[in-house]
Amino acid sequence: MIVGFLPGGSTDITARTLAPKLYENLGQSVVVENLPGASTAIATEKVAKSPADGYTLLLAPSSTAIVSALRTNLPYDLERDLAPVSLVLVGPFVFTAHPSMPARNVKELIALARSQPGKLNYGSPGIGSANHLAGELFNLMAKVKIAHVPYKGSAASALAAATGEVDMLNSSITAVLPFLAAGRLRALAVTGLERSSLLRSVPTLSESGLPGYKLIGWNGVLAPAGVPKNIIARLNAAIAKTVNTPEMKESINKQGFEPQSSTPEQFAEFIRNEIAQYAKLVELAGLKGK
Repeated sequence: MIVGFLPGGSTDITARTLAPKLYENLGQSVVVENLPGASTAIATEKVAKSPADGYTLLLAPSSTAIVSALRTNLPYDLERDLAPVSLVLVGPFVFTAHPSMPARNVKELIALARSQPGKLNYGSPGIGSANHLAGELFNLMAKVKIAHVPYKGSAASALAAATGEVDMLNSSITAVLPFLAAGRLRALAVTGLERSSLLRSVPTLSESGLPGYKLIGWNGVLAPAGVPKNIIARLNAAIAKTVNTPEMKESINKQGFEPQSSTPEQFAEFIRNEIAQYAKLVELAGLKGK
């Protein structure tokens, strides 16, 4: 199972929790391999070009769909060259701020950003990450311009925000929980339409003055295109059984996500909609080709 990030991030944690559980349901050892770079494009290419025998899988995050919307020169086509197997989880990101920033909530943040155009900035785990696009969607809907500062991964961006190197951060919830608990970051809002079970007191952006704002993260399993349907079906059944175990649900919930399996057809439609959504956002934000 290939992961397109360094060890320690939420996708890697999910893969390493999922792998031994899949062994129980498949009778086949699952080894996690980290292949970071190019916002998961390197990992995705490797799986796309692997033998279509079901022995090489990709645990894809939402940034895999974003890259397909953002770049025109990819050495693969996500919908043509990979076969959806199943969703694994979905969930929101969280907007946080360094305690020194005077804005205490989203409405105050928007007012501050409008009064100081171009002066505020936000960090993310990298260009083309879902966290990056969450910030650009915020800029568009709030009619502000908060500059993007990319980092190499969730841990680096969370530390930068906690030390005041950037004003704000769009992040997975788990990456910032220790800093929130220590008072080194302040949570402003989450990016889903519903509040997070880990941050019940933190409102959604939709509740906070940006009605309809929604941008969520997800993980799902993909295989090379051409894997026989009976193998896809066996993998899908094993993933669904694994995701719905109490142990896996607890692990996913602790990361601020919700377990969610699907049929291969449902996941294919989900990916199609994600690419279309991000393509529109990329165009509106003027990010194409970056």
